[in-house]
Amino acid sequence: MKGLQQAANVLVIVGALNWGLVGLLDLNVVNMVLGSMAGLEKIVYILVGLSGVLALTNMNKK
Repeated sequence: MKGLQQAANVLVIVGALNWGLVGLLDLNVVNMVLGSMAGLEKIVYILVGLSGVLALTNMNKK
């Protein structure tokens, strides 16, 4: 379970940085890296969202 939590933390950080760059510079790094793979890009965004939910559920457990 610790590995899953670490992976989720990384995805939350990546997602936060990506949205920060989208807001500040109109620069979507996920889109730049994945380019024409819209399906994979959507999967990444879903995983980032699920990681955020996992982070929320684990906030009160510490």
